[in-house]
Amino acid sequence: MSVAFLLPSPAVSVRRLHDLGRSGWWLLIGLIPIVGWIVLIVFFVQDGQPGPNRFGPSPKS
Repeated sequence: MSVAFLLPSPAVSVRRLHDLGRSGWWLLIGLIPIVGWIVLIVFFVQDGQPGPNRFGPSPKS
């Protein structure tokens, strides 16, 4: 079952970071124990940018 989440989980995380206007490389901050995870959780719970950003249009519009 965990193999089924191997590819979709990082893909969804990168898409979420793109919604915030951040690069997918920010996902690597999660490699820093505790502090990195907290930063990613804060990023993931924020509302995305209201309009289009450099990664494309907002999925909410």
